[in-house]
Amino acid sequence: MSADANARVVKRLVSLVVFMGVMAYASVPFYSWFCAVTGYGGTPTTAEVATSDILDQTITIRFDASLDSKMPWTFKPVAHKMELRIGEVGLAFYEAHNPTDRPIAGQASYNVAPFTAGAYFTKIDCFCFTEQVLQPGETVQMPVTFYVDPEIVNDLDGRFVNSITLSYTFYEIDLPESEITLAPTVDETTSTAVN
Repeated sequence: MSADANARVVKRLVSLVVFMGVMAYASVPFYSWFCAVTGYGGTPTTAEVATSDILDQTITIRFDASLDSKMPWTFKPVAHKMELRIGEVGLAFYEAHNPTDRPIAGQASYNVAPFTAGAYFTKIDCFCFTEQVLQPGETVQMPVTFYVDPEIVNDLDGRFVNSITLSYTFYEIDLPESEITLAPTVDETTSTAVN
């Protein structure tokens, strides 16, 4: 092979590697957007206001909570289930506690099961929309407001759903800048907290 042919092969291989890297980087936000828009993979939709159409048919909503292995909080639903009429607004609370001696920021990821219900489970407001910062020893109850879209009864698979599980997992994230400046620091010479 000539030097020109080798250079073309190298250019193509480098281009392929760069293209694959860009696609891998872009796939996460694209997939998140796709799931949020379509409800695919159990991702609930969001709305500003509730529907005015409330059916007589009821559905059971179950609540699940888990933590990433590196998250030191405790986290649980206040109630483990509730029964609502389809279209009726529900309000549930989750409780989080920071048992450590330092402030910790967390972000919740969420989904619903079965996945076919994802497009019909609609959140109006949720603690998962923003990061949460808990101070040392702090316990909070965090609300989620939601409803099940009445269109679920017209879906070929959705009409057979009689129970939906809303599941959250909390992950530790970096403290926001505003919290870092408020957090006490340790003076290494005396091993005491200073502000």
